[in-house]
Amino acid sequence: MTITCAIIDDEPLAAGLLKSYVEKTPFLQLIGTFGSAIEAMRELRSNPVQLLFLDIQMPELSGIEFAKILTPSTKIIFTTAFQQYAIEGYKVNALDYLMKPISYDEFLTSANKALDWYTIAQKQELYARDRFMFVKSDYKLIRVSLDDILYIEGLKDYVRFYLQDGTRIMSLMNMKKIEDYLPHPEFLRTHRSFIVHMPLAQQVDRFRIVFGDQFIPVSDSYKDEVLQYLDAHTLV
Repeated sequence: MTITCAIIDDEPLAAGLLKSYVEKTPFLQLIGTFGSAIEAMRELRSNPVQLLFLDIQMPELSGIEFAKILTPSTKIIFTTAFQQYAIEGYKVNALDYLMKPISYDEFLTSANKALDWYTIAQKQELYARDRFMFVKSDYKLIRVSLDDILYIEGLKDYVRFYLQDGTRIMSLMNMKKIEDYLPHPEFLRTHRSFIVHMPLAQQVDRFRIVFGDQFIPVSDSYKDEVLQYLDAHTLV
């Protein structure tokens, strides 16, 4: 996978260093380097990129202000000499926050976060479109239709898929990986041990998701997101 990117920094030395880092990172493709957010805005409107290495303290329009008007499809790694902006940076869903001076190791770690994010997003899009995945189980690859999954249970290093026809499939996989790859919020984590296919939930009883005689718990850690989904699908 190749990720298109741009650099926005009003310090020529800092911008030059970042450019050298991008050029030696195989999965990054540099589209442009800009000295201000205003300059970048004109170019990126017609030629958008997937990732921005964005300075925060700049004249006319700060990096934080610029981030707020970007589309969600553009991910951000902030680059700054001022630590006090870190909280504001994460409020606009930045992938990472790099403090100057930035070493290549630090840069590469952040760039890999972007690569991981886009890899997961690509798989989510693929699964949502094709509506199936292949799951490794007992040295075999088993085709599983997303529409057949009722819920998934985590069992230490394994997960168990529960399907509508009563089939159960065990796979060596962790819950975080399967949660990341499944379309969201169609599939919601309700508990550290459960992911539920929400459109197939039959009822909610005392804040447990019901499938026949199975009651899937909703823990406090995931309660808000489950409530948001239920509210959006409840006739009042």
